Amino acid sequence: MRPAWTATAGASSTLIDGTQITDHWLQVPLDHRAPDGEAIRIYAREFVAADAVKQGREHVESLPWLLFLQGGPGGKGSRPAKLGGWMSEAGTKFRILMLDQRGTGLSTPLTRHSLSLQGEAAAQAAHMRHFRADSIVADAEAFRRALGLDSWSVLGQSFGGFTTLSYLSLAPESLDRALITGGLAPLTGHADRVYRATYAKMRSRNAEHFARFPQDREILDGVFAHLRAHQVRLLDGSMLTPARLQLIGMLLGGNTRADSLHYLLEEAFTGPECPQLSDTFLAAVGQQLSFAGNPMYAVMHESIYGQPAELTDGVAATGWAAQRVGAEFPEFDAEGASPLLLGEMILREHLLLDPTLADLLEAADLLAAVEDWEPLYDLAQLRRNRVPTAAALYTDDVYVARELSWETADVIGGIIVWETNEFHHDGLGDDGARVFAELLKRT
Repeated sequence: MRPAWTATAGASSTLIDGTQITDHWLQVPLDHRAPDGEAIRIYAREFVAADAVKQGREHVESLPWLLFLQGGPGGKGSRPAKLGGWMSEAGTKFRILMLDQRGTGLSTPLTRHSLSLQGEAAAQAAHMRHFRADSIVADAEAFRRALGLDSWSVLGQSFGGFTTLSYLSLAPESLDRALITGGLAPLTGHADRVYRATYAKMRSRNAEHFARFPQDREILDGVFAHLRAHQVRLLDGSMLTPARLQLIGMLLGGNTRADSLHYLLEEAFTGPECPQLSDTFLAAVGQQLSFAGNPMYAVMHESIYGQPAELTDGVAATGWAAQRVGAEFPEFDAEGASPLLLGEMILREHLLLDPTLADLLEAADLLAAVEDWEPLYDLAQLRRNRVPTAAALYTDDVYVARELSWETADVIGGIIVWETNEFHHDGLGDDGARVFAELLKRT
């Protein structure tokens, strides 16, 4: 085992554009409050752009560092074949550290296999409580110290933005600047209000899409009717139900991804001679619905909103908020004739029928019942924030509602918000170079 708090550089490699990549590993405590307890491994990949490499080692070592926090929960760091988008823009000014947040990528995994080693569901749920934003910040701080850095900048996308707010709360002295895209998390209030806001956003986004592609509504209703009349299994053998199918609505979280939804639906049926759902459709739907590559996203999604009762309207347990609040929006009822599509709403059925998640349903139930969450944000610290902070707020974001984002922005001292309706939640992926440049110039 590597000693705690020691970063080690593995073999460097060069991509086709000359980018230098270095592997970094770090052993940290599972629970940072118990440094002598169980340890886990954290991995990060460093990128130095080709132009910087050409200018020599001294120039590279003079560059400031930028930590990237991926979306999720459960999103591993990006694996680009070559630098492009925001990384191409950032790579001219920073050394980029792409963190595989604990539980993801090459860091010690959090999966059904690793959790089975913890024992029964109660032990699994207790283990997962150490994989939230506050622990990720502590890991990042351990990396910063191990690399010998006094401070660095951070870029957080979506859940990575939530984690950046935790960073600003818990260790602001370590940050030169904070850049947030689609990630101004609600700082207080119960998870219920998050889903009330996002159900309303998804209702509007559904209407926008089906007005643009009216034939998609007709096809989708036909698929729902087919699922009610037949038992249909995806190519992995799991049952495709109307409630599971609704999750293809996650494609509505982006501009180009919404086009992908249209192309997906146009190949739903094999044809009038054989009115069955096509294998092409089932394969694509299965890929979209499977959480095999990111089980944390489904199992831990509502826990990212878990806060103490005094910060959540007196009720700390999230209690499967997306499913409960969904009853207030009958147009999303999976048993209706023409149900709307879901966004980031994880229901119990989604875990129950996913072959990689079913074994974790009991642990997820226990997470949903937790009543003693630790706070993720320090509101007093955020109010007196002095770290240059800029955030991209997407007007029509169906995952992080505009209204709640502005509420958060009003708390953070000195934050500069760039609101735009040009992008949806995936602006950083859609035109990352521009989004990054817009945020950087504001700090």
